[in-house]
Amino acid sequence: MKELLKKLSESCGISGFEENVREIIKDELDGKVDSMETDIMGNVITTHKGVEGKPSVMLASHMDEIGLMVSYIDDEGFIRFVKIGGINDQMLLNQQVYIQTEDGEVPGVIGSKPPHITSAEEAKKIIPYQNMFIDIGANSKEQAEELVSVGDAIVFHTEFRECLNDLVMGKALDNRVGCAVMVEVMKQLDDVDATVYGVGTVQEEVGLKGAKTSAFKLNPDMAIALDVTISGDHPGVKPEDASVKAGKGPVISLADASGRGLITHPMMKKLLIEAAEAADIEYQVEVGDGGTTDATAIHLTREGIATATLSSASRYIHTPTSVVNMKDVEDTVKLIVEFLKRL
Repeated sequence: MKELLKKLSESCGISGFEENVREIIKDELDGKVDSMETDIMGNVITTHKGVEGKPSVMLASHMDEIGLMVSYIDDEGFIRFVKIGGINDQMLLNQQVYIQTEDGEVPGVIGSKPPHITSAEEAKKIIPYQNMFIDIGANSKEQAEELVSVGDAIVFHTEFRECLNDLVMGKALDNRVGCAVMVEVMKQLDDVDATVYGVGTVQEEVGLKGAKTSAFKLNPDMAIALDVTISGDHPGVKPEDASVKAGKGPVISLADASGRGLITHPMMKKLLIEAAEAADIEYQVEVGDGGTTDATAIHLTREGIATATLSSASRYIHTPTSVVNMKDVEDTVKLIVEFLKRL
């Protein structure tokens, strides 16, 4: 499973450009599910057909990652950009990136005014992304435009690495972790009577868009959004602000965005906890006041869908490099399979 996560992490797929991730999922599940399709939005929907009369379950994992997009090329060949998804400006500076073009990847680095000529007053402030640019080595607008076009996607260049204590680091673990979990679950459904839809959704980071359309199409009886959540086990984070920790098991979210997002359906909470305890899987529960997941869009579809969110705790979410514990990821697969078998 680690090799699958590495492959997913190092693939490129900002919101609206998820095709590389989608192809990995399709290749992994080819011949292992009963059907597979890609809808108009770009969601990939894989299906395990269950026994008639048994419930249907949607497992939703968003394929997109945060990133940038080319918005302008100046006369000297430097590239300006906009942010796609939630990104803090301070973590952008000097990052290596790839610009995805029709002819392949163009490497670059995010630059700005150097510190040697920055005033003391300027040095105290975070440089806004509008004052940054991407340097691909071009010496003119014309030379840059031979390689890059306005609208091209820009992805952070980060290698997947193994660390101590079952930890791994890499790009886009939000939410390639969820994609890896969904793929592995779909491979293990031989003893499951429920109909299970494994869905790789698009454009979650910019409005939960793919979840809205795919949930409307499928209209399942219940759903689980597979994602990552903030790990509170490193300096600078108070336990009361982020109580879950990497390595302490899958995280069952009871509410996110202070209830403005998802408030987990009581039945789903009960069934997930029962499954974890039956399989002797260590788990954590979380109530958050920050972000949300595809579950927010799914549970409000049509007449309403009983929905929950199951996550792995991740350090440094929404940066070019985040960290998760592989045991948490593997135990999330075990928990979901147990949940499905018990339906």
